[in-house]
Amino acid sequence: MLENLRELYQEIVFDHNRNPRNFRPIENADRKIEGYNPLCGDRITLYLKLENGRIADIGFQGQGCAISTASASLMTEIVKGKTLTEAEKLFMTFHAIVTGQDERLKLKELGKLAVLAGVRQYPSRIKCATLPWHSLEAAIKGQQEPVSTE
Repeated sequence: MLENLRELYQEIVFDHNRNPRNFRPIENADRKIEGYNPLCGDRITLYLKLENGRIADIGFQGQGCAISTASASLMTEIVKGKTLTEAEKLFMTFHAIVTGQDERLKLKELGKLAVLAGVRQYPSRIKCATLPWHSLEAAIKGQQEPVSTE
């Protein structure tokens, strides 16, 4: 089973890195935040369009490693249409799982994101996977200053 998850992890990371979903700016975004991972050099600009407390649209631009790009792509697919509260809960669950803080592995709660749980086997890559999520958390809170993983 672990071997299957590892293969799925690689397949999904490669797919979302080559063909990132929602890789675009959003004109008249309600929230825009810059994120940076100095360790790997990943940079992201995240855009949110909100309607009635929901993420009506989300996009990102930037450049980064395959894990960072795939994580941003998966994140945008999954949080689109969610309330800000639901998106923040997903952030907390995702962060706890990839950093190893939650050993109970609530993989069902993550859906497709569950494959990124494998990143915790590579501690130096955790910040790559979490950069888009920290950027999302900052955007949800309405922060203006850039986010850094350091």
